[in-house]
Amino acid sequence: MAGGAGDERSVAERVFAIADAFERGGELTLSEVARRANLPTSTAHRLLAEWVSWGGLVRGDDGRYRVGMKLWRLGVRQPTARRLREVARPYLEDLLEATGEHVHLAVRDGLGVVYLERFSGPGAVRVISDVGSRLPLHATGVGLVLLAYAPPEVFAEVLAGPPRKFLPNTLTGEAELRSRLADIRSTGISRSVEELTRGAFSVAAPVRDSAGDVVAAVSIIAHVERRDEPQFPLGVRMAARGISGALSIRR
Repeated sequence: MAGGAGDERSVAERVFAIADAFERGGELTLSEVARRANLPTSTAHRLLAEWVSWGGLVRGDDGRYRVGMKLWRLGVRQPTARRLREVARPYLEDLLEATGEHVHLAVRDGLGVVYLERFSGPGAVRVISDVGSRLPLHATGVGLVLLAYAPPEVFAEVLAGPPRKFLPNTLTGEAELRSRLADIRSTGISRSVEELTRGAFSVAAPVRDSAGDVVAAVSIIAHVERRDEPQFPLGVRMAARGISGALSIRR
């Protein structure tokens, strides 16, 4: 039995195994957590209850668990994340003013994308991404940008997942994903139409540090009817370049 009598891990190691179960992001059932953490269901249930009580995880009405705000707040106290948000804020605010839609700043965390910041206009399209949200790399505009510049082994792990098809337009096959990532590296921009959320499209671009490495992505998510408006790709490119330049200056 998983994590049974022969399990020599300490209590702390079992607690951390619960946290590791959420490395790929998304929402998990009790049985999925137990399997990923290699724990008996009863042990996983008890430890999950403690995580929820502390605030590190949240249990939804459907019984699934996801990362809670307390863990996210601890994460953004890390200097790199905090500096990213501070540097990006004025550029994101300008992008919001120009578009009136959702504007995001996100970073890669393992096989998921975590949203560090979000600004939204009053009439913005309804989306599931929010500050602290963790979503799959392959199904989001910012995630695809970060996946395009990630090490090859990250792409291999995404394929091994396997990637989930959220909507008909969600790319999950190896060939189509490779083509998409190559296009992102060639053009410096990602365009997605109804791949995670119906009625929405996104445009995203990479943010680079002083060494030229991609450390984050900025995006706009807007009503799909506006997908041909030229200010979206232009705006997200300018914002990403501005944030990158500011990161190079502020050491």
